[in-house]
Amino acid sequence: MKQTRRRRLLIFLLAPLLVAAESPRLVPDVSQRKIEIIYSFTGAELLLFGAILYPGGRAPSDDAQIAVVVKGPQEPVLIREKRKIAGMWINADSADFRSVPSFYALASSKPIAGIVDPRTAVIYELGIDNLQLSPASGGDPAEDRRFEAGLIDLKRRGGYYSETDRGVEISEGVLYRARIAIPARVPVGSYTAETFLIEKGRVIAAATRKIEIHKSGMEAFVARAAERHSFLYGLTAVLLSLMLGWAASAAFRRLRE
Repeated sequence: MKQTRRRRLLIFLLAPLLVAAESPRLVPDVSQRKIEIIYSFTGAELLLFGAILYPGGRAPSDDAQIAVVVKGPQEPVLIREKRKIAGMWINADSADFRSVPSFYALASSKPIAGIVDPRTAVIYELGIDNLQLSPASGGDPAEDRRFEAGLIDLKRRGGYYSETDRGVEISEGVLYRARIAIPARVPVGSYTAETFLIEKGRVIAAATRKIEIHKSGMEAFVARAAERHSFLYGLTAVLLSLMLGWAASAAFRRLRE
């Protein structure tokens, strides 16, 4: 009797490990772990690729789908609405968001709404409409949604938010790859490249890789000067502007003589 109980207890304790061992595993990578922004930077293209490992030589699942997400560092954002009053545009209502991804790009093997259930999409923030933007106002929900829509529209038009249906290519059921465009004015910082393996509407495996985007050369020097010595940076900028203005004026006068 005691041996039977011990066996049952052992099976109960080992069950999660056995299930995990039978689950597929992702082995992802990215083409660039570091992206340097210099004066001639016009954007970049990230290649996300990898393999799906099925345990025990199991055949690849026909239902398996892949979604990849590249997400930038979080940042606070203040959105202002402008209104035209007496012929002048002035700031009216505003909304403050505590935590907003500075960059978000999703690519999936099929349209994301068709391969994940709504709850899973919200949990993993799969899709721009499922981002948790954290409005700080705590006011009218309808107003928050209106400002969220405006924020997302601005990010889309700037090239910072994007979704690409059928942007992931799966080969032989085990290899995958996707390309993500990085715009020229991308924010610097630590990025994550997340890969999700999806079956029957649920995420069954996930893996993450880190990407660093930073300024280099003269851009890095100017950025550090503006951050660490803001007063001297501002004073230098004003003096340079005055000198350039004087030089342009002098050159113009000589041309007229």
